[in-house]
Amino acid sequence: MKRLVLWGACACLVFWVSGAVASAPANVRLSNDCVVPATPDPATATSAPPGYSPPPPCSTGTVYPGYKNEYTIATGQPVPNDPVIEECTIAHGRQNEPAVQLDPRNTSVLIGSSNDYCGVYATKSNGLPVANGPVWLGYYRSEDSGRSFQSSLVPGYPGDPSPYAGLSQARTSGAGDPVIAWDMHGRVFMGSESSGDPAGTAKTFGDVFVARFGNTAGPDGLPTTNDGKKFLGSTVVASGSSAPGLLGVFHDKTAIEADRTGGKCDGDVYFSWARFTAAKNSNIYFARSTDHGETWSQPHSITTSVKNVQDPDISVTGNGHVYVTFDEGSTNSGQTEGVGVAKSTDCGATFGQPKVLTTYTGYAAQDVQDPQAPAQPASQLDDPLLSEEPAAAGAIARDCGDFADHCKSGYTFFRRVTTSRSTADQLDTQNEWLYVVYDASKGPVVDTGTTYGTITPGQAADTAAYFVRYDGASGSATSPVLLDSAGTEQTFPDISADGGVLHTIWWDSRNDPCFSITRPIGNCEHGSTVPSLDVYAKVSTDRGNTWSGSTKVTDTMSNPNWEQFDNRAVPFGGDYLWVTSLGSTSYGTWTDWRNTRTGADPREVPEDEDAGSADVYQCRATLSSTDKKGNTSKSFSSDRCPHSGGLDQDIYGDSTP
Repeated sequence: MKRLVLWGACACLVFWVSGAVASAPANVRLSNDCVVPATPDPATATSAPPGYSPPPPCSTGTVYPGYKNEYTIATGQPVPNDPVIEECTIAHGRQNEPAVQLDPRNTSVLIGSSNDYCGVYATKSNGLPVANGPVWLGYYRSEDSGRSFQSSLVPGYPGDPSPYAGLSQARTSGAGDPVIAWDMHGRVFMGSESSGDPAGTAKTFGDVFVARFGNTAGPDGLPTTNDGKKFLGSTVVASGSSAPGLLGVFHDKTAIEADRTGGKCDGDVYFSWARFTAAKNSNIYFARSTDHGETWSQPHSITTSVKNVQDPDISVTGNGHVYVTFDEGSTNSGQTEGVGVAKSTDCGATFGQPKVLTTYTGYAAQDVQDPQAPAQPASQLDDPLLSEEPAAAGAIARDCGDFADHCKSGYTFFRRVTTSRSTADQLDTQNEWLYVVYDASKGPVVDTGTTYGTITPGQAADTAAYFVRYDGASGSATSPVLLDSAGTEQTFPDISADGGVLHTIWWDSRNDPCFSITRPIGNCEHGSTVPSLDVYAKVSTDRGNTWSGSTKVTDTMSNPNWEQFDNRAVPFGGDYLWVTSLGSTSYGTWTDWRNTRTGADPREVPEDEDAGSADVYQCRATLSSTDKKGNTSKSFSSDRCPHSGGLDQDIYGDSTP
């Protein structure tokens, strides 16, 4: 959505010898929006490329093709007249920013989610698809340890006709930034940033809400295979100010955790987010629920002494103490850049002053905006109304593509920036340790020879994933160590810890055939793009003292630079990956482009720097109009075949080391 210990005798971390060991080809699709529609898109001779063909069906082995209303999943009762779910089944649409958590009562049960765009084309006008449906929180359910998933949406989406819809307080036209946590009683909690005015205006509500699900037989109910299946309701935790263009109070960057320690606060749920004011200042806010997510405390800032902070994450240690980590950006006041942390010893009721857990040199993929005018669609857009205004020429751009999103370097690249994730082992009653990963700059800064950079436009450094162990009892931390020393780009790491075992995953470009520190991931010398990203993982069985070698989890490398957003003009991969675990059992999820269909964008005349290597399959008719003076002008229609695979961005998952 529009979106960083105390030791015994030894004070060093030791890594096992790193090596790339490919996993078996068993990646699983969580977002099964890939059934071929019975009626093809209205692609005509004037709108379809030569040789038009429908998209491929779901991949072989998919057990649960299509989407179901979550009410049907829980009760077995059908929900008729649900055009959003019907559309999701055939969408071949976009999903990003995945989350997944396994049930601590039954590790064969997993709940996943993402920003799910599958319902965007749920309505038609004159038989043609119209992009005004919801972007919503996905609900992906597995009861076989992640070997297959039934796809759905969290109830309460616009147009939800099920009996569950009335249990949701969500008041917006869109929801995303999913985060997930389980308690020990069969309940799962799904947090979200929620924006967009249902009336179709440019207002951005900027709410945050938490949805809750339980076992169909109630708390601690049996069988545990029904954990997290019954929707219990969604509660708005904080409301934004409904201002246009993100200019009011806007909540974003969510985090959630539940107490599973069995202690005095067992079952409490904690929720945190970044609160932005006028799209400039930001602080970390926190709320807790002591009644399993039904009601929430008054939100309060836990970072009053710092500013320009975001990306919170929540950890609960084995003694029930609550920690919130976050990213501190450098400011003109001299604020340290690094991972901040705040601690609560009273189950989240109050927090001490935040402190810097570790410092880093951050990065952000960036360029200089150089907009170029396209032949715009005549009437309809290819995406729902966006809340952000186009950047002006010469402004710093965080992602680059075509037309208004074109940058001076000519490269096409997705948004990525330093972020941190943290966790604690709630089964560890001996240590009050946090485990933190983040991606940051590594090595020397070099001139790129273009306006692209990661430090400033024209200057870049390698980016790498780091690990730190923090002792909350003493306030000391280990020195940061690289998760892997490969000399390529690493981004969006995540970490999980339960039962004494740590699991990490991250995106890695070591197999990028065009890799250069001077260019964005997946960009070749003259601007074409190639498959370049894999997911890698490793494990520690001794709480981070030593680590295994790196294992490649993905069986297919992805090109993250497909222009699938902002009217097929710019790429977007989300802001995070996710890993969940209990002991040696772990599962990871990521955004994946293996099913994206390449195509030609007829609006590009002449073809731009990427030479068509970032253009997705689309169908546009040439339209003519005549003004009052008799002057004729031509333009292009919106994409008339959005189900054809050009938007096929998916969530995949697999067991991880």
